[in-house]
Amino acid sequence: MRTEAAVVREQHGPFLIEQVELDEPRPDEVRVRLVGAGVCHTDAVVREQIYPTPLPAVLGHEGSGVVEAVGDAVAGVAVGDHVVLSVNTCGRCRQCLAGDSTYCAELYPRNFGGTRPDGSTALQDSDGGQISSHFFGQSSFSRWANVQARSVVPIPSDVPLELMGPLGCGIQTGAGAVMNSLRPPAGSSIAVFGAGAVGLSAVLAARAIGCTRIVAVDVVPGRLALAEELGATDVVDAREGSAAERVMELTGGQGVDFALETTGVAAVLRAAADSLAIRGTVGVVGAQAPGEETAFETGLSMTRGWRLQMIIEGDAVPQTFIPQLIELWRQGRFPFDRLVTSYDFADIEQAFADSAAGTTVKPVLRFETADADPHRGS
Repeated sequence: MRTEAAVVREQHGPFLIEQVELDEPRPDEVRVRLVGAGVCHTDAVVREQIYPTPLPAVLGHEGSGVVEAVGDAVAGVAVGDHVVLSVNTCGRCRQCLAGDSTYCAELYPRNFGGTRPDGSTALQDSDGGQISSHFFGQSSFSRWANVQARSVVPIPSDVPLELMGPLGCGIQTGAGAVMNSLRPPAGSSIAVFGAGAVGLSAVLAARAIGCTRIVAVDVVPGRLALAEELGATDVVDAREGSAAERVMELTGGQGVDFALETTGVAAVLRAAADSLAIRGTVGVVGAQAPGEETAFETGLSMTRGWRLQMIIEGDAVPQTFIPQLIELWRQGRFPFDRLVTSYDFADIEQAFADSAAGTTVKPVLRFETADADPHRGS
């Protein structure tokens, strides 16, 4: 079928809205009509080729939409279902079978490789040229997509579908890093470095599970103000001296029990580690460029016994964790919608620009209005 998609054709190039050809879904795929798609920093770093998905490509990995067709080998999903699209995994390796699917042995090729496992791509341009597809199993910057079944998460039909896409990656990553990975006990302290969509989701999660000191660190005053509104007990403007020293001051020189680094900046990761209390843990979700290193003090650190924990996708199993976040949102305990600003699909370049400038926390592209969804409420 012919559909409209945002295509990146060159490194640092723009998202070009083009007519493309989408092939037939395979037996292990689901065809989804997109209603919304979150804009994530990972899409930006792939456009910059820091993570080199082959170009031209259709990116997008926080889709939400309605199932239009289901492959013969797919179970648990039906035509008309409302779904969120998330990370893709093989389902067969030791990590997947043990419930640690975000560390799938095939994680990189299945999410960044630009093809199906058999090397085929679902997309061609008007001249018959191949376009990389199946970014995170979905390539959701398109009005329709053929999605790997393991990327599909059914959700209730009575929640606003156009809002739910960011749960597939950014929101899941921040919330899951707290709830699934670090697991701070009630009454503990945490510092979140970076108050973007991932960091503010972590703030929301820390509040939901009972952390009593939640410190948000950023350089954008508006984001720090929002962090306070969402539950941060303290904020630190990292432009004003050492963030680590300020966290230590706020905690009476003790440091925080947990820290979460969301920016992908080596100096910020070092500051997060230096903010820890004795036996504290720093979690890392901010991806640095491949090969980049962070230097830590290792002499006196021996006496502090702090831990470093690398985290992918919030250590979540999307099919169970995303519905849990939706239920928390229903109860008013996880208001992630406060982070979202909507943009029409045609304004995708503006959405990325506003995200990079820090004026928008989580842009979400709308492919249609909710009222135009023929399956809404079914």
